[in-house]
Amino acid sequence: MKIYNTLKRKKENFEPSNPPKVTFYTCGPTVYDYFHIGNARSFIMADITRRYLIYKGYDVKFVMNITDIDDKLIKKANEQGRTFSEVAAEYTKAFLDDIEKLKIKKADVYPKATEHMEEIRSLIEKLESRERAYNVSGDVFYDVKKFEGYGKLSGKNTDDLEVGARIELNESKRNPLDFTLWKKAKENEPAWESKWGSGRPGWHIECSAMSTKHLGDTIDIHAGGNDLIFPHHENEIAQTEGATGKPFVKYWMHFGFLNIQNEKMSKSLGNFFTAREILKKYRAESIRLLFSQSHYSGPLNFSEELLESAEKGLQKIRNFVENINEGLAGNIPGEYTKFDFTQYYQQFEEVMDDDFDTPRAAAIMFDFVRDVNKHIVENDNLPAAFYQQAKIFMEKTAGEVLGIVSFDESKDNSNNSLEKELIELLIRLRQEAKNDKNYQLADKIRDELKSLGIVLKDSKTGTTYKKE
Repeated sequence: MKIYNTLKRKKENFEPSNPPKVTFYTCGPTVYDYFHIGNARSFIMADITRRYLIYKGYDVKFVMNITDIDDKLIKKANEQGRTFSEVAAEYTKAFLDDIEKLKIKKADVYPKATEHMEEIRSLIEKLESRERAYNVSGDVFYDVKKFEGYGKLSGKNTDDLEVGARIELNESKRNPLDFTLWKKAKENEPAWESKWGSGRPGWHIECSAMSTKHLGDTIDIHAGGNDLIFPHHENEIAQTEGATGKPFVKYWMHFGFLNIQNEKMSKSLGNFFTAREILKKYRAESIRLLFSQSHYSGPLNFSEELLESAEKGLQKIRNFVENINEGLAGNIPGEYTKFDFTQYYQQFEEVMDDDFDTPRAAAIMFDFVRDVNKHIVENDNLPAAFYQQAKIFMEKTAGEVLGIVSFDESKDNSNNSLEKELIELLIRLRQEAKNDKNYQLADKIRDELKSLGIVLKDSKTGTTYKKE
């Protein structure tokens, strides 16, 4: 198995430190709002990576942190007249609810920054004792000049960085690149006690403290979005290696940017979508299939047209599942060796072993569906053993790795699909009535749906619904 390692800028053979155990850390959300669809891509691709490692027989310990103390979180709490912990609790729950809907496997640990103050303070003290950190009136900074490898992940030159950093020069720092480990307490902000006085941790030190606490000094895989390479991940390396003297991460994985209709997602452009909003209109499996059809490291252009295409592709797979279930129900006896299932396993593993090439893996799924359907058409009275092997292949690959199908849920999902299509039909009929100025019929459709627990919400971009 090969993984593209951002640190080395090349694909490398995957050799975990203590096989079959694999330690895997991925950057989670800052819980001040619902996470957007770009975050969802990172979370889903990390999930697929983890699932494939499990498929290959590795014992994976997967940790995703939750940043529950941060400038944005404090700002939102102050704006709403609430405590930061109330805001964090609300959006932590929303995050966990939404990733469950996206079929993302639960992490082994969801460490929260506020629950690791002891580890954070201890790590800063260790850096201070090694003369890599310094205190200026209660603000503690990391001394970048004391870490020779600074810039090795991002490939940035420290001299060039210093020139840019001088634009926002902080007179308290020895060097413009030095970053905050501990922030002195300010009015109307939460704070914790420390040897440097009352304050709170910087963002970067939180991840270093949580990852080493739960996974040890050296991690096999650390994942996150491309936007985190610098400064966040660069600073994580400096902090952790500066404190432990050991390599921090063996393999760095980074997920590409997501654009909306070929433009960068931005609230000001009106093309900003949360995962929660998208899940109201599309199945989680469709979102996962769309993401799978693009390599994790490259950019992805996200559009409703592409999602509709993924929905159609998913429907082919769901129809296939129904065919397999019907074949199993026939329970025709006998062994079956005339169809070569082995070649599809080999193809699937070959492409996934090549830096988790999910686009080719998804293509193999559709090849398999096409070839099995053709075999069914060309051969009468196939035994249940044939259908069972087809089911096992789809469960292990499309189900357990890509997370786009479940045989157990197929019947319920079919009913849900029909319900969704009927509701959307009524929404279209209501829109046609409104276009014809038949507001009485439009209101009747809305009211009848509401009586059934389906509430419509109109906006400039169209009509959505939710169940009460």
